[in-house]
Amino acid sequence: MYFIIFVILVILQRIIEVIIAKRNEKKMLSKGAYEVGASHYPYMIAMHVSFFICLIAEVILFNRGISPLFLWLFILFLIVQALRIWCLLSLGSFWNTKIIILPGSHVVKKGPYLFMRHPNYTIVSIEILLIPLMFQAYITAFSFTILNFIMLSVRIPLEEKALMEATNYTKEFKKKMSTPLPNNHNH
Repeated sequence: MYFIIFVILVILQRIIEVIIAKRNEKKMLSKGAYEVGASHYPYMIAMHVSFFICLIAEVILFNRGISPLFLWLFILFLIVQALRIWCLLSLGSFWNTKIIILPGSHVVKKGPYLFMRHPNYTIVSIEILLIPLMFQAYITAFSFTILNFIMLSVRIPLEEKALMEATNYTKEFKKKMSTPLPNNHNH
């Protein structure tokens, strides 16, 4: 019962995010933005939908139960959700499930984007592993972690290339990389 309620709530969250993404896409396109990587997007959607189908199937068919570590995994899940919301709020109308590029814009450098380049992808990767582990769905956890890694190995280079070509991404990235590290002579 807990599993069904949990999965329904996560799926509803994803549906709300798709609605937000559609709204943001329309707003960005009206400002002159364009989509990059449209050819891989249906595969990404299929992967995420298949994730839930396989998760549900594995838990039901193999009679998987709640993990003995469920409480700790659930607390971690809640922390990850807070980080997910932080990413969405930090990007504002730039956040999307698609790669939408607004030429001439400045990359977002606030929230978790101050600390890493792709925090939202990291969060999704953690969720794809964490959610199945909460219900001992090890086949789903392993399989979709690999599939997500393959998807991101296509998606991230496309996104970075587009950002470098159309925004100040290269300048900001170089600035971050060229920041001098403290001189530490105590090896």
